[in-house]
Formats: sequence, structure tokens, C-alpha cells
Amino acid sequence: MALYPEWTLEESRAGTGLRRLVGHERARPAQDETAEASARCEPALHAPRRWGLSAEAVAHLGDRLSQFWLRFRGCFTTRTRDTSARAYDSLRAQLTMDTERNFANMDRTLHGGDGQALQHFMSNSPWSGPAVFDQIQAEIKATPALGHGSTLILDESADEKAGTHHAGASRQYNGRLGKVDVCRVDTCLTYANGGLWAMVDGELFLPEEWFGAAFAQTRQELGIPPDRTFETKIALGLKMVKRVKAKGVPFDLLACDALYGRDSQFRADLAAENVQYAAQVPADTLVYLSEPRVGLPPKRGKRGRPRTRLRVLSGQRRHEVRALLQHPQTAWQRVQVRLTERGWLTADFAVRHVWTVAAGQRPRAEWLVMRRNSDGDCSYTLLNAPTDIPQACLIAWSCRRYFTERTFEDAKTEIGWDEFQAQKYRAGEHHLALTAAALWFVAQTKLVWAQMYARDPELAHQLEVEVLPALSTANVRELLKAVLPLPQLTPKEAMDLVITHLINRARSTSSRLKSQVKPQDSS
Repeated sequence: MALYPEWTLEESRAGTGLRRLVGHERARPAQDETAEASARCEPALHAPRRWGLSAEAVAHLGDRLSQFWLRFRGCFTTRTRDTSARAYDSLRAQLTMDTERNFANMDRTLHGGDGQALQHFMSNSPWSGPAVFDQIQAEIKATPALGHGSTLILDESADEKAGTHHAGASRQYNGRLGKVDVCRVDTCLTYANGGLWAMVDGELFLPEEWFGAAFAQTRQELGIPPDRTFETKIALGLKMVKRVKAKGVPFDLLACDALYGRDSQFRADLAAENVQYAAQVPADTLVYLSEPRVGLPPKRGKRGRPRTRLRVLSGQRRHEVRALLQHPQTAWQRVQVRLTERGWLTADFAVRHVWTVAAGQRPRAEWLVMRRNSDGDCSYTLLNAPTDIPQACLIAWSCRRYFTERTFEDAKTEIGWDEFQAQKYRAGEHHLALTAAALWFVAQTKLVWAQMYARDPELAHQLEVEVLPALSTANVRELLKAVLPLPQLTPKEAMDLVITHLINRARSTSSRLKSQVKPQDSS
């Protein structure tokens, strides 16, 4: 018997289904009516159908994961082998295990194995990580509900490391820690639409030092592709944006932080690709309040080469964007940014029409959105939206970068992205792709369920909230763990596993000892 029966919405709202279930239809004294109504209110809130949950859909969630894997199966086959079963194991482990999602623990938990086959699949098997992203992009493109209102977000995520023996590890800025430390950084494109978010592309950033002679042997040992050359994060990001756009993935806006937005050439390149952007910029970014006159300056004398570089010829003064906070023509308005579980998040916003000039280029008109939070912290966003766009749209677009934080948080907290410890370049590429696939499975499940099983609109009124909380990644994982429980080892299986590990460790030690023995001098 199901934990909660499948009542109709009318029965769920009224509580009659509950009374029928427990046999409370008999007459009650009048003084007990209030107590009875209070007693049945809370159970009625737990009726799954009122929350858009179907017992049948939940029961088939494991089948849904299997069907999802089958659609991606071709990504994990090579010319000689079909290793796709390992991909299913990895996806299932990432979505149902809670901690220590490494090769050994994942294989031991699912099959009682030692993790060697899974490690080979991740670190050495030549299946294509980019092919997984291609499949995700194709499925997003084929989803009508994502055709409008979607945001592409360019950002990077750092993972601290103990040393530079991991591909791409170097002393560089770790945004998660807010300081420079040894870490590896993935440059990623995330995708958001309403309460859904996923990852649609990503590449490991390799610092310039990794292409020097000092890292030549390390590059070979860790499998850095010989054709990879140094690319800045900005160059990587632009390449990925072009790649996703060429595949026809629908998005209305690209959002990015100040690392990318401060580069005026990057913004100009996006505009040249007809990409509408909302790019955060530093507080010292220089802008004009009216369009400057740009041209070639006259020669000062008869000698020398003709001037070929455009310069600002008019006398307008440039302003740092932070100086416009107190400008007399800056008009502020209080705006409700989004509804959170703690209530409405509000901030003060001001919008100005400005012009920017990159070195040697013509002026470009942009919108500047300034945001001032309640704690006094300010941020600045440049947008290349049309001149007739409503200010409310500009303000809303300037806030969309928030969803990349939700994507990375789910990837690390719920999917185990940051629990991965493999060193090789290919292993990192594969793990990123499978993490993205797991995120897309959750997002797709939430979308399909929302379309098929409507929530009871009376719930919000009954709970005295404006909007009901959305189904989270943690919620989907909890349901999946119920229908795909992790197997429990028998005592004999556990002992066999421990002995296997001990044997492997002893053989590893023996191999190292043999390599340390110097060959005797035959002379």
C-alpha cells in the first residue's frame, strides 16, 4: 500500500479522503469539530498530488534514469568497446551516494568491486566528454518550454588541490575561497530558465605556465592533449559561447561576472555575434555620459607616418561607474529582485545610458545598471540591449547571473563534483561531463513533472506564502535513493572486498620497492 493514497484534488483540499481512509465519517459532537478540523489540516498538507508528486512517477524514477542513460549511451562507446555501463554506474552513484564519491567507494557501494574498472573508464578510456555536452545541448534545443526566457551564464569554478600534480593545478585565484591558492579552474557555461538550471559546456583552464618547458613531462604524464595551446579564460569563454550558439541552443541573454565583463573587446565580440549580454564590470570602469567624437588625430608635422589609430577627439570627460552613484542625474528606485525562502530580496537600482570606447574602436552605446544592496555593497552591469527596452527588463537581466551559483552549488553539494580526486586531464574532462549529465537529468525531471502534475494552487494560500518552494536537486535525489536503494554487502562480501584491497596495496608496495632496487654492477 502506498504511504499516501492518490486522492483527487478536491478530496485533498477538503480532507474527506483522509476521513474516509481512517473511518472518521461517523457523527461527532459539535465541540469536537474545531479540533477535528485542526487535526486533519496537517495530514492534508502531505497529500502528494497537491504538491505535484505522482506515486507512479516516483516509482518509475529509476526507469527514467535508465532511459536517460540509454539516450547518452553512444557518448561512452569507442571503436572497440562499449563502456557505457560504467557511465550508468557513475551517474547512479553521483545521484544516490552522499559522500566520498570516488572510484573505490562508488564501485564498492554498487558492486562490491575495487574501483579499478571505473578508474580506467574515467581516466584512460577515450570516450568523448564533449559528446555528452552535445547531447545535453540537443535535448535542450528540442525542449519547447526552454525556447524563450533562458539565460546562458559564463563563469568559472575552482577546486583547491594539495599540489600541482593534478592537471591544470597552479597558484591562481580561487573564487570559492576568495584568495590565491593552489587550485584547478574549470571555465563553464551554465544554463537557466526559471527554476531550472544545468551545465551546457565546460573546459579546464590551463595556466600559461603549464605550456612551458618546466611542465613538459607533467603534460605528457597527465595526458594534456598535444594540440592544446594557452587560452585565457576570456578566450575559452568566447569560444564556448560561439560553440553553443552554433548548435542552436536557445537563449535570450548571456550573463557574466567582472572577470569577463571588464574586457571591452570581449563585450564587442559578443555584440558582433548578435549576443545580448549583461556583463558585470569593476567599479573603476570608465564610461562617457554622451557619445564622444572619435577619429584620426591630425599629424603634428610633415614628418612621420600618418595616424591610423582612432582616438577620442571631443573633450567629454570620462567617469568611473562608481562616481555615478552620487551623480545628480542618477535616479534610484527600490526593486524586489526575487522571492527567497526568507522573503523578498530587495535592492536599490539606477539605470544610465552610457558610451564606452575600447582602444582604437568606435564608441559603443551600452546600458549601465547600478545596484546597491542593503549592506551598502554595490555592483555594476553593462548591457547591450536596445535603446527602447524598459528599465524593469534591464534590472531583471542584470540579476540573472545568480543562477550560476545555484548550478555550481548543486554540482558540488549534491552531485559530488568537488569530491573527485583523479589527476589526469581526461579524468577531469569525463567527470565534468558526467556531472553536467546528472544536473540535466534532475532539471529535465523537474520540468517534465511540473508539466504533467500540477500543484494545488490553494496550497500557497493555506501555507500563507506567495509562491510554493520549488522541487530541489536534493528532493529529486531523495526520491531516487528510495527507488534505487544502494545495495548492502553481506559479511562475506565485505571480507572479500577488504582482502582484495589489502592484496592490491601489498602488490603496489612490492612494485614500488622493486623499482627502487638498483641493478647490480656486472663488472
